[in-house]
Amino acid sequence: MTSDRTALALRVEPVPFTALVALGDLICIAAFVLLGVTVGHESIDPTANPGRVAATVLTFAAGWAVTAPLGGLYAADTYGSAKRAVALTVPAWVGAALVAQALRATAVVPGGAAATFFVVSVVVTLALLVPWRVAVSVLASDR
Repeated sequence: MTSDRTALALRVEPVPFTALVALGDLICIAAFVLLGVTVGHESIDPTANPGRVAATVLTFAAGWAVTAPLGGLYAADTYGSAKRAVALTVPAWVGAALVAQALRATAVVPGGAAATFFVVSVVVTLALLVPWRVAVSVLASDR
C-alpha cells in the first residue's frame, strides 16, 4: 500500500494550486458537454434536462479522474512546462474519452457510444484543455 501512495504522491502535488488546476480541467470538460448538448447533435435544454447533462459531465469527468493522475497531469514538473503539459494532456484526454465512451456504451449512462462522437469529444475538449494547460504552465512559472 505504501508504494501505491508513493506512486500517487509523485503524480499529484497536494497543494491548493492543484485544486485550481483540477477545477479548470472540470470547467473545460463541462464546457464541452454544454456545447454538445445545446448546439451539438442533441440540441437539448440543459435546464430542462439537468440529470442528463450531469450524467454526461460525470462520464467524462470519471474518465479524466482515471487518466489525469496516471498521466502525471497534477505533478509539479508538469505545471512548469507548456510543452510537457501539452504532451501529457493529449494522450490523457484521449484515454479519458475512451473511458467515457466505454461508460456511455452501458445501459446506465445515456447517450450511447459512437466513433464519431469520440473524435468530436477528443478534438473539441482538447481545444479547451490545451490552452488551459498552457495557461497553467504560465501561472505556475509566476508562483
